[in-house]
Formats: sequence, structure tokens, C-alpha cells
Amino acid sequence: MTELVLEQVTKSFGGVTAVNALSLNVSQGQITGLIGPNGAGKTTVLNLITGIDRPTQGAIRIGGAATTREKQDTIARRGISRTFQNIRLLKEASVLSNIVIGFHRHEQTSLLANLLGFPSVWRERDAFVEQARALLGKFDMLQFADTPAGALSYGHQRRVEIMRALAMKPVFLLLDEPVAGMSAVEADALGRIFAKLASDGLGLLLIEHNVAFVTRICATIYVMDAGRLIAAGSPNEVCRDPAVISAYLGG
Repeated sequence: MTELVLEQVTKSFGGVTAVNALSLNVSQGQITGLIGPNGAGKTTVLNLITGIDRPTQGAIRIGGAATTREKQDTIARRGISRTFQNIRLLKEASVLSNIVIGFHRHEQTSLLANLLGFPSVWRERDAFVEQARALLGKFDMLQFADTPAGALSYGHQRRVEIMRALAMKPVFLLLDEPVAGMSAVEADALGRIFAKLASDGLGLLLIEHNVAFVTRICATIYVMDAGRLIAAGSPNEVCRDPAVISAYLGG
């Protein structure tokens, strides 16, 4: 089973240490939570994993392969996909088109074939559309296939962003506050989808401020505060940890 591993990873920006000697493991087939107060360094961790930022120290491995110094596109090809805190969709394009974009990493046809409009290009495009529709069905959004993405509610736009990330066919999906701003009903529905994705073998790393949501769906939770790991374990273990209680409630 493939694992995403961070080993004593540190990231400093000038004199500020955003992540300090962090170690964590994300396994396929599980949902792993990463929580902490604002400014704890959680999003920086995702940026380090995906190659947006490079660690100052430490190592990141995907399936045993060191990715610490690899470029973003190389890391993506190793099976890493993510969403962002701020939704990044093509608002005027249809929901279906936004999802199809995610399949670009799997294009087999050449640039010349695309320029000349060869039949192979249309066959590949049709295959991507079919797969995008399958994702829409999984997320119960087929009825919105032709709707401009910008016309959707906030919660539905979040779903489109997640589907676009899944179109990359990742081994690990990194989710940055996916249920922020959603109602409890919307969050629970998305949580059931995440659980199904994990049962199908996907590894999920979930950053979320909704601690109740995280504790319901995650097998393991890591807790950061001021760049450091302060607790790790099962939801019950983490919620009872005095350091976690202090970080969230003060004391």
C-alpha cells in the first residue's frame, strides 16, 4: 500500500518558521485529518507536499520516492491532487467543462493531433466527458452538467472543485477546508462521499476547522499549533489531549 510520508519537515520564510520538524503519514484507503488553530501552518504543509513551496529541511516521500525537490507537475504525476481554500473554477464555463479540464494529465493525443482535429482527439475527449459525467453522478450533480459553474451555490462549487481534482485520478487527495461555509447537511453528505472514496482505495488528507466533522470521518488526526505537531492519534485520543484542548480553548 502506497504511503505519503513527511519526515521532520521544516519550512522557514525568512526568520519565521511556518512548519517545524513535522512528521506524518497518510495511507491509501484512509481519511487523515490535519487540524489546528488559524496560523498553525496547515496550508503550508499542503504547499510543501504539492511542490508549491520547498522544505528548508526534512524529506517528503510518496510510495518511497523522495519528492522533496521535485517540480509540481512531477509530483502531480506521482498521484497528488489538491483543492484550495479559495475556490478556483472557470466561472463562465459549464460544470462539465470544469471537470473535464482535470483530465488533462491523462491526455495521450499529441499537440499536432489536437491542432488538426484527428478522430483520436475526439475519441479521447468523449472518453473524458463520459468519465466526468460518472463523477457528477457520484456527487449527485448530473443535473448541473451544463450549468455555468459560477451560477452554482457555494457548496456545489466546492463539489465541482473536488471532482476536478479527482479527474486527475490521484492516489492521494489533499483537501483544504472542503466543508467551510457549508451547512451540517451539506457537510455530512460530502463526508459520506469522502468515506466512499477512501473505501475505494484513495488516501485523503483533510484540513478542516470543523473539528466535529473531522472526528466523525477521520481514522487518524494530526494537530498542529504554531508550526509544530502537538498531538497525533485516533479522534478520541486527540480530543482528550491537554495540549489540544489548550490550543483551541486557551489555558
